[in-house]
Amino acid sequence: MTSQDLQGKVALITGGSRGIGREIAACFLRAGASVVIASRKSEGITAAARELAEETGSDRIAGVVAHVADEEQARAAVATAVERFGSLDILVNNAATNPHMGPLTELTESKAAKTTQVNQYAPILWTKLASEAWMAEHGGAVLNIASVGGLLVDPNIGYYNATKAALIHLTRQLAYEVGPEIRVNVVCPGLIKTELARAVWEDREDILSKGLPMRRLGTTDDIAQAATFLCSDRASWITGQSLVIDGGALSMPVGINA
Repeated sequence: MTSQDLQGKVALITGGSRGIGREIAACFLRAGASVVIASRKSEGITAAARELAEETGSDRIAGVVAHVADEEQARAAVATAVERFGSLDILVNNAATNPHMGPLTELTESKAAKTTQVNQYAPILWTKLASEAWMAEHGGAVLNIASVGGLLVDPNIGYYNATKAALIHLTRQLAYEVGPEIRVNVVCPGLIKTELARAVWEDREDILSKGLPMRRLGTTDDIAQAATFLCSDRASWITGQSLVIDGGALSMPVGINA
């Protein structure tokens, strides 16, 4: 990527205060974009915006408090991007939640509703609002962050994975509905070394790495670099596509264990 890939673009990133969302924000800033990061906790978003400005040397960063399933807060976040920086060219739907661990038969209605609201409905809501505020008239790119889990069966996070599978399909549907003005794509990360996933990988990194063709776990930068490309004009004829970034996990033969 060159430092000019997103020059003059304005991006809004949900779940942007940590992990993959934060790294995408950093990568976008280095690529020349102005960035608004959204998160539901004020202290986290304020600290993240300050740190990103220091790390990247860019003052074109703002943070807003918004719960992604709250339409009023979502609308305010979109308005902030347009009013602060003059446009809204890129939307990254990164925020997600997983309140339920265990079999589907033990899932409660309240946890199902929360997961569906955040992981499935929110990307539709924010895409709608971004379209109305700017993209339908001026064009833009939407990137959804799903998971390789949306393509797999897992004994513990089955409903989370089901919502990510839905997001992959919703990406294709949205691409059909909002094109040609707006491009919509989705990335499906495998196991990424984030703080949120630390309990999964920290004590098993060597074992997990040996089970992958690339022999290492993913980093947030792996996802951010791909996001930067998909949201840039270099990807101007790419829409409705799913990019799996998993170190080759899905290419392993069935029955092969680390």
